[in-house]
This record gives sequence, C-alpha cells and structure tokens, in this order.
Amino acid sequence: MAPLELSAHMTVRPGCLEGFKKQAAELIRITQEKDTHTLRYDWFLSLDGTECEVREAYTGPEGLIEHNRNILDARTKLFKDYADDHFMTFYGEASEPLLNLLKTHSVGYKWFSFLQGLEPSAAIPPQILVAAREATQPV
Repeated sequence: MAPLELSAHMTVRPGCLEGFKKQAAELIRITQEKDTHTLRYDWFLSLDGTECEVREAYTGPEGLIEHNRNILDARTKLFKDYADDHFMTFYGEASEPLLNLLKTHSVGYKWFSFLQGLEPSAAIPPQILVAAREATQPV
C-alpha cells in the first residue's frame, strides 16, 4: 500500500470566519477520534482569513475513504454554512474506489504521480514508507 498525500483548498465565506474555525476544530476532533489510517490532517488559514489549505496524508487510498466516511456530516456542514470553492490536489497513485468517491462528491481535483525527489515527505514517517515499500516488493 503506497502512501497518499493531498492538499484541499477552500474559501471562507465573508463573515463566517469564526464559524469556519469552529467547524474545522470539529473535523479535526472527529479525525483524531475515529480515523485509523490518517498520518496528517493540518489546517492552514491565509493571513486575511479568506482561504484555507488542508494538508492531508494517509497510509493509502483506503485511509482517505475511511476519513471521508468518518467526517461526512461535519464536512457537509462546513460547506453548507461556511466554505466554498473546494478543490483537491492529490500526490500519489490513483485508485478506482477513490476516483469513484471523487465523482460521487463532485469535487474538483488534480492528480499528480511521484516522479522523483530528494527525500521522503516529512508528513509520512520513514517506517511507514519502508513498510509500504516492503509490501509492494515481491517475496
């Protein structure tokens, strides 16, 4: 199973910043309590409070599918009441179940496959990368 990283972008509706922050805290709470394959779930707010980026990392595509299931109601409230313009950028290998999930939710996205780099991502602990690499090696 290969790790999956992504960045989710959204805008904060005018006058909704405090509600947005409270709903973000609820999403983080649910993630901490229920997710079992989430490695990173960090929220970043622009200096003017109008945009947000969420940096996420999972042990693999099934981790994002589990996360989606766990936060579905809270995320629905976020976009119903406080946020717009949801767009996701993926870094890793695509899976059919995940692509189907994205189609179901009608979220905009781009997908990038790893080409090369200096070192593994700081978001993914090295032991996870070693385990993932070993799992894909023939015995």
